[in-house]
Amino acid sequence: MARRIGVEESLTNVVEALRAKGHDVVELKQESDVQGCDCCVVTGIDSNVMGIQNAVTQGSVIEASGMSADEVCQQVESRLQ
Repeated sequence: MARRIGVEESLTNVVEALRAKGHDVVELKQESDVQGCDCCVVTGIDSNVMGIQNAVTQGSVIEASGMSADEVCQQVESRLQ
């Protein structure tokens, strides 16, 4: 079942892999892009730099740091079941 997945701009290999699996992928360029996403994939590079936590989505957030595109796809699919 295809889901709406938000993916940070720099993760082009993840975007391609998720689209190949039939998911609707939205590139996350600004905070409002998260709206309506079932899950989000981020790089984790700028993760919580200032110690502030503001949740803008109810969906799962996956940090792709150190993971291949296939591993990210597996994480997305396991969290959406």
